Amino acid sequence: MNARVSAVVTAMTTAPTVAPEKSSQVVGQPYPNYKVIVLNDDFNTFEHVARCLLKYIPGMTSDRAWSLTEQVHYEGQAIVWVGPLEQAELYHQQLRREGLTMAPLEAE
Repeated sequence: MNARVSAVVTAMTTAPTVAPEKSSQVVGQPYPNYKVIVLNDDFNTFEHVARCLLKYIPGMTSDRAWSLTEQVHYEGQAIVWVGPLEQAELYHQQLRREGLTMAPLEAE
């Protein structure tokens, strides 16, 4: 019996070691972007909405602000900025504080 156990142990120790294949790799998922959306209302003027967009949204031009303001008026809403959550929260809060009617932030 001893010889038999010895043979099994010897066979086990001399067998090649096979590393298991990686079943999956960790793939980093990008953080989602968030949409800042201004809604139409009956009390903010075109001038006020355009001025707020120019004041708080980075890179906003006068022509773009007016175009977005018209979109808010005629279509009921406009996406005025898209980007990372922290910045989206800031712009959303600033525009809301100025009295604009804002939709909740939406992940893109």
